[in-house]
Amino acid sequence: MIDTNRRTLLRAAGTAALALPIGAMAPRAFAPADPFADQPICRTAGEGPAAAAAPGQRRKLKLTWNANGVCTVGVPVAATQGIFERYNLDVELINFGGSTDQLLEAIATGKADAGVGMALRWLKPLEQGFDVKITTAIHGGCMRIFALPGAGITTLADFKGKTLGASDMAAPDKNFFSIVAAKRGLDPERDLTWRQFPADLLAEALKRGDIQGFALSDPLASLIRDREGLVEVDNNLQGEYAHRACCVLGVSGSLVKQDRAAARAVTAALLEAQDWVQARPDEAAAVFAPYAKAPVPALAAMLRSHTHGHHPVGSALRLELAAYIDELKTVKVIRPNTDSTRLSERIHADVLSTPA
Repeated sequence: MIDTNRRTLLRAAGTAALALPIGAMAPRAFAPADPFADQPICRTAGEGPAAAAAPGQRRKLKLTWNANGVCTVGVPVAATQGIFERYNLDVELINFGGSTDQLLEAIATGKADAGVGMALRWLKPLEQGFDVKITTAIHGGCMRIFALPGAGITTLADFKGKTLGASDMAAPDKNFFSIVAAKRGLDPERDLTWRQFPADLLAEALKRGDIQGFALSDPLASLIRDREGLVEVDNNLQGEYAHRACCVLGVSGSLVKQDRAAARAVTAALLEAQDWVQARPDEAAAVFAPYAKAPVPALAAMLRSHTHGHHPVGSALRLELAAYIDELKTVKVIRPNTDSTRLSERIHADVLSTPA
């Protein structure tokens, strides 16, 4: 549920310009040709925040985020580094611990103006009609799947006939690795069995033999892997997914219609924050550390492994959303007759390409 003790993070004083990253994503182990490799990395229209800042009186917005997920690191970075202020926004951060449906309902009904989450968890409720528009992707690379060392499991295909653990049965990492398993020739329903465990007990279930692997997202995924010495069998940094974002920003449909300038400003601010994270992973890890209760070096290593420089908007984003929609059909999450192009267009708003 929404944290009733809502508060705005302290913002850094001063107006010093923030450095933007030089170069693109760090190289990955695999770089095959794929439809997303050459998609443009987002930049706000015009030059700098002045082009996308909301004009007139400073806008007050409410932004939902999950303070336990390092995927959302751009949110506290934007707040503490004065980025929201430079886009003429006064942003109240709401730490949301409820279900995805509750989060999207909060945005759709105006209890919040925007929120950050994972596409593979959002797409099903958005198919069902929530009035939330995805305005940008945030980054990729935070989902991982593990096995015990010495178990002889080195690829997803090795999980055939085995039981896997997930933190919940609609988890984005469960959906993702079911999709990839299907692409590797497995039947996700017949060849894989999933069991639900609390996230912090997945490693114990693995060691007891209740499961032979489990899927999870960072920061817990990387922290448990390193603590338990697990084998990372796969992740969403390989092959075509090295060029696919997994986390997105959603803005209420009413905000897009009634105050496009504010929707544009919050989108541009979050994108600048992602570039800040990409350029300064150690500093970004220090900003996020109080929420994760994890060592800064470990968080910084996670941020370096993620693709915070990959945050498509516009047609590039629609392509990525449509690809996920088609893939979710293969694991029976999205209805088989849903038109992926139409749905991706309906749930997306390109607030940066046109004047506010």
